[in-house]
Amino acid sequence: MQPTVFITGATAGFGEACARRFAQAGWSMVLTGRREERLLRLADELSGQAEVLPLVLDVRDRASMQAAISQLPEGFDRLRGLINNAGLALGTEAAQACSLDDWDTMVDTNIKGLLYSTRLLLPRLIAHGRGASIVNLGSIAGNWPYPGSHVYGATKAFVRQFSLNLRCDLQGTGVRVTNLEPGLCESEFSLVRFAGDTHKYEAVYANAQPLQPGDIAETIFWLMNQPAHININSLEVMPVTQAWSNFQIERGR
Repeated sequence: MQPTVFITGATAGFGEACARRFAQAGWSMVLTGRREERLLRLADELSGQAEVLPLVLDVRDRASMQAAISQLPEGFDRLRGLINNAGLALGTEAAQACSLDDWDTMVDTNIKGLLYSTRLLLPRLIAHGRGASIVNLGSIAGNWPYPGSHVYGATKAFVRQFSLNLRCDLQGTGVRVTNLEPGLCESEFSLVRFAGDTHKYEAVYANAQPLQPGDIAETIFWLMNQPAHININSLEVMPVTQAWSNFQIERGR
């Protein structure tokens, strides 16, 4: 029987790239996403390589998540992997000028959505035991502050700490947990953050040689295929062209 992985946010970016990478290796997959047309098209495309179950749902909807997971059909109900990928950043304004609606959406998706999928799927991962893996998509923003990161960075700091705490609770089960923290990566993520402004999107990546979603998918595949006695607690991945900047200093007062 092929191993099964559950991937949230599979309709674009890291999630879509992971679906393609795991399908290439023949894993069975449960793919979730809000955009039905995209999700079904991806599932149809990959169905020639692997068994695929598409679930059209929003990770923020606890009731829908519970219903869908409780009804996973045989063949998809015993998981070896969970990739908590669904997440987003909205806006770049300073905290004093940002939208509270954006804050709500980021908290509901990046924190609560991740919590729902994790808690609801943990019994299935524990049933698999040794070799089962959870990969949570964090961000370098959870470690390093920058202007406009306020709630987004805070949600990713939550992901980091939650991942570490999970490791403690899962001691003895054989289930592994990794917080993967990408840096600059060219994907739809920034287009969403800039509300579809393609000029801002292109400016972020211009001449920067950023990471690509396929790079992150390959990293996740590697993480999940380490020997069962190895746990990579956290992994920060940046393009060579990206580094840390100096502390800001306000002058003139």
